[in-house]
Amino acid sequence: MDTATIEHEALHLPVSDRARLAHKLLLSLEELSELEVEDAWFDEAERRAREIDDGLVQLIPAEEVSRKAREMLR
Repeated sequence: MDTATIEHEALHLPVSDRARLAHKLLLSLEELSELEVEDAWFDEAERRAREIDDGLVQLIPAEEVSRKAREMLR
């Protein structure tokens, strides 16, 4: 299974499952060297920039994201 398929499937999980998965993935990064982490973040930034440039994602204002996050924490 390629990363695009895994990402697609993960994004359709319930919120609690996504949070648990994100936590496990973040913990797994602790095993990487500083250079590996830097490379991974650079790759992620490039991927996200490409998605924005290609019109594949809808940008959401920070204020709206903050509001929704606060609502979810209630």
